[in-house]
Amino acid sequence: MNMTGHTKKLIILGSTGSIGRQTLEIVRAFPERFQILGLAAGRNTDLLASQISEFRPRFVYCSSADSKEKYISPDGGYRMIPLAELAATPEADMIVIAISGTEGLTPTMSAVRAGKRIVLANKESLVMAGETINREVKRNKAQILPVDSEHSAIWQCLEGKKQDIARIILTASGGPFRGYLPAQMAKVTVEQALRHPSWQMGKKVTIDSATLLNKGLEVIEAHWLFNVPFGDITVLIHPQSIVHSMVEFADGAIKAQLGYPDMRLPIQYALSYPERLPNPELPRLNWHQTRNLTFEPPDFEAFPCLGLAIEAGRKGGTYPAVLCSAGEAAVELFLSGRIRFTDIARFVEQALEQHQTTSNPTLEEITSAAAWARGAVTKSTSGEHQC
Repeated sequence: MNMTGHTKKLIILGSTGSIGRQTLEIVRAFPERFQILGLAAGRNTDLLASQISEFRPRFVYCSSADSKEKYISPDGGYRMIPLAELAATPEADMIVIAISGTEGLTPTMSAVRAGKRIVLANKESLVMAGETINREVKRNKAQILPVDSEHSAIWQCLEGKKQDIARIILTASGGPFRGYLPAQMAKVTVEQALRHPSWQMGKKVTIDSATLLNKGLEVIEAHWLFNVPFGDITVLIHPQSIVHSMVEFADGAIKAQLGYPDMRLPIQYALSYPERLPNPELPRLNWHQTRNLTFEPPDFEAFPCLGLAIEAGRKGGTYPAVLCSAGEAAVELFLSGRIRFTDIARFVEQALEQHQTTSNPTLEEITSAAAWARGAVTKSTSGEHQC
């Protein structure tokens, strides 16, 4: 579906989060190209109200309990509709799913079943239900365009290529604790974990990047996006965050996508595809300052979440759903000061060990497993020493 020259009508789910806000920056830069048809947010009702005032969407969703009375007025020129309905809005050309965490699964599936072009920034939906989503994508002639910088890089490397992929190489900055020994991890504070060296992201994704759980989720996501076996997906630590990922082909040639670490670039590429739009607001690489690009293998001992995630992906069934939900619950506990940084991996591992998986799960079984995992992690903190 080529929309060149067409003003694209966008629905942004998660408009007040990091990806949502950066998506709106792209819309501001190209008002003749993009129109906001709908916005959805959670608790940040003040920012949502500001976005509504600026972009004048026709449809709005807000999960905050007081949103209808305080922020969403009946005479505001827009209509409140349920999130799943917003994701399937017939008039929308593209659905940007920038909701963080497991809550992204239901609206993603709704958009897929509506046959939408989906700009996907929510990795958990594909991790939890990749096989089901891919089946529904084919059935409903939907399209998924990845926004993660790594998967966007792979997509760009494969554009126009028909050759078999020999290997996908996902790069990772290594986060703020690259080079730490396992013993040092126990003393990590919330403030330290939120200082990502390369990217500006929401709290949950930033912590997942610090544990490398995020990279494990990206391995599973790449498996489903590009139909590549887990054995042909490699992770490399690349602290400069300039090479966003690479593809190795059958003859040994490797193609890489490089760029300044700024999420607006992959967001804009997905929105404007198949075009590339000139945007003076996006930073360019300075090759006089970019002198050394280094790569190293990840430390699975210091970052056990990476191995746990890859193994859960290999096992399949409902294990990936448990991985996502247990990780989400553990991160919330860490951010609230109730557990240590190293407890995140411990609680995820415990949930995966205790789980009785279901093969070829339905969506109901996936969501049930996710709910079980959240409860298992919460229960694990009862009676334990807390920070």
